[in-house]
Amino acid sequence: MRQRLPSVIAHRGASGYRPEHTLAAYALAIEQGADAIEPDVVSTSDGVLVARHENEISGTTDVADMPEFADRRTTKTIDGQDLTGWFTEDFTLAELRTLRTRERLPELRPASTAYDGQEPIPTLAEILDLARHARTVRGEPVGVVPETKHPTYFAALGLALEEPLVAELERAGLDRSRVLVQSFEADNLRRLRTMTDVRLLQLVDRRGANLVTSAGLLTVAGYADAVGVAKDLLIPRDAADNLLEPTEVIGDAHDAGLEVVGWTFRRENSFLPADYRVGTDPAAIGDLAAEIHRFLDAGMDSFFTDNPDIGDQVVRSRV
Repeated sequence: MRQRLPSVIAHRGASGYRPEHTLAAYALAIEQGADAIEPDVVSTSDGVLVARHENEISGTTDVADMPEFADRRTTKTIDGQDLTGWFTEDFTLAELRTLRTRERLPELRPASTAYDGQEPIPTLAEILDLARHARTVRGEPVGVVPETKHPTYFAALGLALEEPLVAELERAGLDRSRVLVQSFEADNLRRLRTMTDVRLLQLVDRRGANLVTSAGLLTVAGYADAVGVAKDLLIPRDAADNLLEPTEVIGDAHDAGLEVVGWTFRRENSFLPADYRVGTDPAAIGDLAAEIHRFLDAGMDSFFTDNPDIGDQVVRSRV
């Protein structure tokens, strides 16, 4: 029997309304009806796990405005990609605490920029503490769905993510049913399987499409409990960007005993299929609810969304 996963997972918090990966974004997500909150975790130079979408932080903080850190700007190769900027592993936690967060997509979410400069970078421990003391709008415990970012890269620096992640989860004392740890790296999940009994989720994007073949999903089921799949692998789009018929991925995953979590559902036209856009402005708000319904109708079990209020409305309407 498949275990129930959170229906609505707040992707980096309520990141459609507040700068992502901030305590304010996570708290708002819970208020809006999220069943779980999702922090991406990276490491500081002193081995503390903090929440950032990437370890390169120039787009989500004011680090570029801080003259005392000008000499930390550098270029690194991470998972085969050259990136120039400032990186969490070059800062202690105390140094990162002097920075303030900002909206990552100001051109699409100008209203969120009103909150720029207000929040520090939170630690994983702080996020777990927020979840531990919170309840969903239905009075249930809040789940946490942390993603390990670039674990092989961090391990090569002597800053492996697995041990501190497991230690923080154990320290928080969250019930196993409230935690789902995710990663794009299968080896990372296999190591975690030997270290903890929390549920695990294999993330898959277009580059990992071999993992969502029927054979690939059976392999994933050997070390994970769920598969988190990019939307286009569940329901592809045609040349005009309209949704086509669902693929066999959801059915094959269920046959393998895996839950299916789709990502990522966002309300702006820029992210929506043409079927559900309103007008031509990329930043305009389209019909996200209809898109979520379409994927749930196809059998998707849970989903990541930047707009947990809309996600919650959809789930409530289907009860």
